[in-house]
Amino acid sequence: MIEAAIGGVGSAIGRVRLGASKSLREASERAPESVYPHFDFFVGLLSSKNHILKWNATLTLANLAAVDGEGKLDRIMDLYLGPIDGPHMIDAANAICGAAAIAVAKPHLAPAIARRILAVERARYATPECRNVAIGHAIRALDRFFDALDDKNSVLAFVRRQTENPRPATRAKAERFLRKRGGQARAARAGRDS
Repeated sequence: MIEAAIGGVGSAIGRVRLGASKSLREASERAPESVYPHFDFFVGLLSSKNHILKWNATLTLANLAAVDGEGKLDRIMDLYLGPIDGPHMIDAANAICGAAAIAVAKPHLAPAIARRILAVERARYATPECRNVAIGHAIRALDRFFDALDDKNSVLAFVRRQTENPRPATRAKAERFLRKRGGQARAARAGRDS
């Protein structure tokens, strides 16, 4: 089935191509070990001009983190996280979401992933509103692996700044994060002040 779906991604028929890509992403959720041998195929799709193929490849690779005993993801993190810098907000959102899953599966990558996600504040997208949407994705992603971070202060400072974000949904995510992480925020401030 995996081989057939990989062949389908190369189809000239759009719905076949996109359906095959989606089925591979779903297979990577259910049985990542069966998709992992095709890791390099998905890395190649990260450079696809077809954004849907790129998004599915991004999420597929994140699903493979749990079985990546060879450290292949470790070696492609710059490429993987590149979309965070822009210009396409949805590419960035998928990279941010996938990066959180990678950080959970591979905590040794969490600090570097957090630094790249925090750069979303300086990213250049089509509009400032796109950046605000991406920042909302960043807050949710950082929350997923916050406990794996030694340096929580940078994340907390970033989230505090977003309580002034002009996008109501992003402000709300920041406020929820700070309520949830309130004790950790106070401990981090106390550590910084001492």
